[in-house]
Amino acid sequence: MIDLEAIRTLADIPAAQACVRGQATAVKFGERETSFAELDARSNRVAHALIAAGLAAGDRVSALTKNHDSWYPLFFGTARARACFAPINCRLAPAEIGFILGDAGPKLLFVGEDFFDCALAAVADLAVPPRLIALYGAHPAFEPFETWLGEAPDAPLADPPQLTDDVLQLYTSGTTGLPKGVVLTNANYRTFLEAATEVDGFAYGEDETVMIVMPLFHVAGTNVSFSGLAQGGRLVLVKDFTAADAVRMMREDNVAHAFLAPAMIQMMLLQPAANSGAYPALKSIAYGASPIAEDVLRRARATFGCDFVQFYGMTESAGGGSYLSPNAHDLPGKLTSCGKPWPGAAMAILDGEGAELGDGEIGEIAISGGIVMKGYWNRAAATEETLAGGWLHTGDVGYRDVDGFYYVHDRIKDMIVSGGENVYPAEVESAIMGCPGVADVAVIGVPDDKWGESVKALIVPAAGTTLDPDDIVAWARERIAAYKIPKSVEFIDALPRNPSGKVLRRELRAPYWEGRVRAVG
Repeated sequence: MIDLEAIRTLADIPAAQACVRGQATAVKFGERETSFAELDARSNRVAHALIAAGLAAGDRVSALTKNHDSWYPLFFGTARARACFAPINCRLAPAEIGFILGDAGPKLLFVGEDFFDCALAAVADLAVPPRLIALYGAHPAFEPFETWLGEAPDAPLADPPQLTDDVLQLYTSGTTGLPKGVVLTNANYRTFLEAATEVDGFAYGEDETVMIVMPLFHVAGTNVSFSGLAQGGRLVLVKDFTAADAVRMMREDNVAHAFLAPAMIQMMLLQPAANSGAYPALKSIAYGASPIAEDVLRRARATFGCDFVQFYGMTESAGGGSYLSPNAHDLPGKLTSCGKPWPGAAMAILDGEGAELGDGEIGEIAISGGIVMKGYWNRAAATEETLAGGWLHTGDVGYRDVDGFYYVHDRIKDMIVSGGENVYPAEVESAIMGCPGVADVAVIGVPDDKWGESVKALIVPAAGTTLDPDDIVAWARERIAAYKIPKSVEFIDALPRNPSGKVLRRELRAPYWEGRVRAVG
């Protein structure tokens, strides 16, 4: 349970838990453990240091780092100073990072040792570069974190955060263009916390261990962290995800809950150790951020032997939207659904004019409620378009069944139109994924002089496996309609993915559409 009287905003989490479980471990990172009391005190010191550095309410603070335990006091300290934390995707190129820094305009940039050179390249052309702080590690161009922190006191601040404060600014992946800063407020996260313990997959027990493998610049990493700490959980933070280490840690660290992208689940299932024993402490695995193949989900449930919960949402909805509960996974025909709306949220299927459609009709999935973002930073037109009619327009196409369950076909931009028929890549990928020898798959539309577009499957074979394209096509033919079957199959070494595990179909399509009219964004 979350004590919503003691935890009014995200900034209150460390102090609230320090009062009741001060010496309990809040975050374990490698061999280092941080208690709730230590997290609370260090967060206060960061807040005082930020204010001493001239930060005012509403100013932005950025970080460029892999997952690291110093992220948490930096975030909570920023929130307590009533500033807004804007972490940056550390997998971006310097030019992309420079764009985000120019857009967010942070006064300070905290950088992990892996990205010193990248950060220097990113700020080189900025008219007003941020003050550079080495979050961990050392570099002559960066002020050491402990030096910057100085003798800042650990006493609580007098000016408490307000629900209207911007608290987190997460940038979209930029798979369809320049990244946009999604502004989330304390009010958004108040709504999130109110719903979290009513939603399977976010309801954790006190002192249960929650494994954090998703990046902390992504809403999945932040939200699982916030929910775990707010309920008195112990976070086990992973700097770099590897499937073998994740399998090992689930057992050795008595992990009770985890959020995993489908690509991570697939990689873990390929580890021999995954099937070598039980997971006695494991209670739930939540998944989302990208589609999952039905065959992968069935194997994962059998392997890990715990509850599975699917989440569907966006950064723009603070990660919330709908969820498929563990019990619903066993309902006939519901395994491919993304579930029903979160408590306090509403969902609808809209046509091209923004009117609501009925059950079984295909249109754009839309979300409304207190979890929906304030807007895009510095993007009034994009905000107006995305929030038109009081709905968050997700850009995903799907439908609702008669029982109120929602289904996602695919991104509207990824839909393939072949001979007048709509083909949704995720559906074809799900059909192919269970084929023996297939480790990963992406489906795209490529130019076809007769049909406009034709379906192409790009397959990553499992290690040591030789596949025949005809076998892939035959497998798919038994499972999906003829017009959805790939007209061509190509084998590649790996699929390009963004940090949340979504396949970057734009990169896969680009070579085939070069010089043609069709957009590939």
